[in-house]
Amino acid sequence: MIEVRDLKKQFGEVKAVDGVSFTAQSGAITGLLGPNGAGKTTTIRMIGTLIAIDSGKIKIGNVDVAADPDGARRACGLLTDSRGLYTRMTARENIRYYADLRGIDPARSEKTLARFVEWLDMKDILDRRTEGFSQGERMKVAITRALIHEPGTVILDEPTNGLDVMSTRALRDLIKRLKAEGQTVMFSSHVMQEVAALCDEIVIIAHGRVTAQGTTQQLLEMSGRDNLEDAFVVLAGIPDEQREAA
Repeated sequence: MIEVRDLKKQFGEVKAVDGVSFTAQSGAITGLLGPNGAGKTTTIRMIGTLIAIDSGKIKIGNVDVAADPDGARRACGLLTDSRGLYTRMTARENIRYYADLRGIDPARSEKTLARFVEWLDMKDILDRRTEGFSQGERMKVAITRALIHEPGTVILDEPTNGLDVMSTRALRDLIKRLKAEGQTVMFSSHVMQEVAALCDEIVIIAHGRVTAQGTTQQLLEMSGRDNLEDAFVVLAGIPDEQREAA
């Protein structure tokens, strides 16, 4: 479970996150929706300990992120929108390197790697250097690397950005597998169909605040609209002129 309470972050005069509160339940998929600049990525980076919290509280399970950042990193796996790989290393070497940095027993990491190789169909790329990998191939390596320590919480920032259809399908199947295993899964996306199809709960963030949270059906009822895209536009408080331009 992820619990976020009155989270705030300011960069100079800009209030990027201004009192965000929500809960992402265990064994469920929670989606973060919001316009560009709404504060989604800043929120994710604070949960993942990449940037400091100005005020508020985040807990991953029983771990207080501010008080125990190392414990928080052990408890969660984070895939950011930057999927940098060491291009002179093979996919296997990239993943093993991160497993070694985390102090994971090699036999355990090999067993975990084997599961991801099967789930993400990585057999043909596992022992190739990652230089020249496609977006989909890079994603497969990056997400395996992020989850090699088998965390109970998974956080994905725009995971399907730039992926082809088959890579997107593979990632969606993986997300469903993680949920079935009882893990907490949270991801941000601009793809409404993806969010509606996968998420048990959706959190809408606009202007650094949570403006709505609920199931797809609940958001439709709150907004008085009959599809998630229109509901999002209404609940995010997007002005009429921007709605028309879109």
